[in-house]
Amino acid sequence: MSWKTAYRSFYYANAEEPEDIRLVPETTALLVIDIQNTYLAPKDTPEETARWQPFYDRMRQTVIPNTARLIEDCRKRKVEVIFARIACLKPDGRDRSLSQKKPGFNYLLLPKDLPEGQIVDELAPRADEIVITKTTDSALTGTNLRLILHNMGIKDVICCGIFTDQCVSSTVRSLADESFGVIVVDDCAAAATDELHRRELEIINMIYCHVMSSDELCALMGLPDA
Repeated sequence: MSWKTAYRSFYYANAEEPEDIRLVPETTALLVIDIQNTYLAPKDTPEETARWQPFYDRMRQTVIPNTARLIEDCRKRKVEVIFARIACLKPDGRDRSLSQKKPGFNYLLLPKDLPEGQIVDELAPRADEIVITKTTDSALTGTNLRLILHNMGIKDVICCGIFTDQCVSSTVRSLADESFGVIVVDDCAAAATDELHRRELEIINMIYCHVMSSDELCALMGLPDA
C-alpha cells in the first residue's frame, strides 16, 4: 500500500488517489516538532515508565534515527531545516498558553534554558538553523513561523516529531489553514501509543496533509532511502 491509499479515514475511503507531489528544495522546509529531552526522560515511578516503554522504544529505534537521516538528507538537498520546541520565556511559566497550564500530562513548565527543554543531541540544530520556541501546541500560533516561512518563499512543509495527536496535528492544521502544502512522515513521528498515532494520521490525512513513510518521501525527493 502506498501513501496514496494508506491512512484513509471514513471521509476519504472512496476518494480518488491524490496527484503526484513535486517538492522543490528551495521552496520546501522540514519542520521537526518537539523532539526534546524531557519526553525521553523516565517518569516519576517505575510503573509509569513501564507504561510508556513502547513510546520510548519507538522514539529510540525508529523516530530519532529516521529523523536524523531525513535532516541530513534535507541539508544536502538545501531544504531548509527548522525546529520547534516547547519552552516558556518566564521562569514561572506565566507566558504559557492555558493548554500548558492545566493539570495532567499537558502541564509543561520548561523554562527556555533548562536542559530538559532542549532538542535531543542526536538531532541538534546547526548554528544557522531556525529554532522556534513556543508556548502553544501549534508551532504557528503565537510565533513568527508563518511570517518566516512566507519570507523565505516556502510553499511546502514536511512535518515530523511528537506528539502526532497533539502538537504535530495542531501544527499541520495551522499550516494547512495558511495554504501550505504539508507532508507528515509516518516513521518520523510518534504519539503515546501506536494506536493514537495511526488514528490521528487517518484523521488528518488527505484533508490537512499527505502522510507517507520516510522511504516514500526520499523517493519523491530523489534521495537515497532512509
